[in-house]
Amino acid sequence: MTCRSLPPPFAAWRWLAAVGAVAALLDGCTRQEAQPAPGPLQVSALTVEPRDTPVQFEFVAQTQSSREVQIQARVEGFLDRRLYTEGDMVRAGQPLFQMDRKPFEAALLSAQGQLEQQKARHAVASANLARVRPLAARNAVSKKELDDAIGFERESQAAVLAAEGQVRQANLNLGYTTIYSPLKGLSSFAKQQEGSYLTVGQQGLLTTVSQIDPIWVNFSVSENQQLSYRDQIAKGKLRFPANLQFTVEVVMADGSIFPHRGHINFAAPSFDPATGTFLVRTELPNPDGVLRPGQFVRARVYGSTRPAAIRIPQRAVQQGAKGHYVWVVGNDGKARQRVVEVGDWYGDEWFISDGLKSGERVVVDGAGRVAPNAPLKVTTFAPAPVVASTGAGAPQPR
Repeated sequence: MTCRSLPPPFAAWRWLAAVGAVAALLDGCTRQEAQPAPGPLQVSALTVEPRDTPVQFEFVAQTQSSREVQIQARVEGFLDRRLYTEGDMVRAGQPLFQMDRKPFEAALLSAQGQLEQQKARHAVASANLARVRPLAARNAVSKKELDDAIGFERESQAAVLAAEGQVRQANLNLGYTTIYSPLKGLSSFAKQQEGSYLTVGQQGLLTTVSQIDPIWVNFSVSENQQLSYRDQIAKGKLRFPANLQFTVEVVMADGSIFPHRGHINFAAPSFDPATGTFLVRTELPNPDGVLRPGQFVRARVYGSTRPAAIRIPQRAVQQGAKGHYVWVVGNDGKARQRVVEVGDWYGDEWFISDGLKSGERVVVDGAGRVAPNAPLKVTTFAPAPVVASTGAGAPQPR
């Protein structure tokens, strides 16, 4: 009997390795077929519902006194006393400074003496005319004497009037030695001290009084913002209030809200060539003096509306190579990518200018895990209350 020779060792090992590879492949296929297919992705979705949305515009502003008066000397003389406490709130008619009265009292006495002299001369001239007039009627005196008597009487009467004017002027000058505040406001420091010689004009500036109730809040609107508002209004994406009655709220430096609101009462007719902006002024009541001139605050302008606006949460918007996009739930329950055009912020939401229609469902929670045509298990998104806020500047009052 002939025996078959055994395979050489190397051939045997190759045969065993091939059998093992086939077995492993079959085992892997079996395990892969055994794994269940992934289910739909759990997401929440928001149904698009356009609606009119009130919006506000916030910007940096600065307070200003609604009326600031420079207190100046109206007559020349020496400053005698300061009658107010620097920095205090002063009332209208409150005396602030007292000048030396003695020279003005003397001038008044002199003017009064001149007046009495002129009155005496007028009395003599009137008596002389009374005597001459009947004599002239009987041709007892010449016509010239009558004319002279009439002229002296009228001249003395005019001198009395001039003397009375000097007395009034002296009285005014004496009154000007006590310097009063013309309004209720916040006083500044005294620029002149006791004993200083005061002159009329800027050199006689004593202090300033700033009215702070009401107070003004000023801000600027750029040309780009103005053009943007006009474009949005023309396209029906923005609507200003009737008669441009904007309401303005002030936010203090610490984030607190000033308790009183105001209204825009002035807009500059032209742009500032240095800044490319124009000034808008708001007037607010400030009865407690909380706001002081020169403060930097934030102003929120209310009254505008975005008609039929579409808003979605910011986390629903993704950023891609082609710009912003969202995931829309198709009729088959699968995800579809949609490029959108975003507008301003509204709290933690975006205004969507283009790309979405009413009734469409947009993925909110879970949007970062969605892939194209992925099956979705959708729950209704429950939005939280929104506090409106935009980063744009204030609207232009026209």
